[in-house]
Amino acid sequence: MSSANPKTVLRSQLESHSKNQDLDLSALNQEFDQAPAADLIEWAAETFGSQLVLSTSFGIQAAVMLGLVTDIIPNIPVIWVDTGYLPPETYRFAEQLTRRLSLNLKVYQSPISPARMEALHGRLWEGSVDDFDRYDRLRKVEPMQRALKELGSTAWLTGLRAKQTDFRKTLNRIGKQSASADTSTETRYKVLPILHWSAKDVYEYLTANNLPYHPFFDQGYVSVGDWHSSRPMTADDTNGRATRFNGLKQECGLHIPQTPEEAESLNSSSL
Repeated sequence: MSSANPKTVLRSQLESHSKNQDLDLSALNQEFDQAPAADLIEWAAETFGSQLVLSTSFGIQAAVMLGLVTDIIPNIPVIWVDTGYLPPETYRFAEQLTRRLSLNLKVYQSPISPARMEALHGRLWEGSVDDFDRYDRLRKVEPMQRALKELGSTAWLTGLRAKQTDFRKTLNRIGKQSASADTSTETRYKVLPILHWSAKDVYEYLTANNLPYHPFFDQGYVSVGDWHSSRPMTADDTNGRATRFNGLKQECGLHIPQTPEEAESLNSSSL
């Protein structure tokens, strides 16, 4: 009887560890705070194995994380939440990158179609911030939570950068987030390899690797999401995220704390 592959055994042990034992996030963040992005991705691959996923919005700088991660983990599941309201350019950009990088793309959408949502609830993005929050829960948050659960994810790689929003400045490179506001639900680790990157770092990586920005970059966009609530940056904008969500907010809800405990933990880490 042949012996087990040592790498397979190690991977199994690491996956069991990630399921059943909390990682020491304080120590890990001290170790990896200034580590190269590739080192953190390699650590995540070794620690979480097949339970590690990557998310993408196919936004302005999406090719950075897609390139960085697939260089190290070629077949990693890549979750794309398609709201049904993305510009045609985004769909074509997604097709281009999917083919070029041979992405293992997993597309998720809300079970409520755009037409049905508008018939029942109206054009939520035209209302108050509460209406927009409801829109984001329907079209983004629920599909992402479902994707993470169906793919058996215990850890999630994402391309958040601290310079993008005030909230993102409070984040560590390795953290945890609950699947929902229900505190009895599972939590997942979140790994942020390019958290400390500047716009210059992004440009240099894309240039060095001959990877493209989203086509809207040449039209003055620094961030792009749904067609109805994204616009180019102007001289009056103090932050690129002001060009999103009709200026009502900076986050869509995918990355914000889901429980009071998570919010308290973030506040403590930013003091």
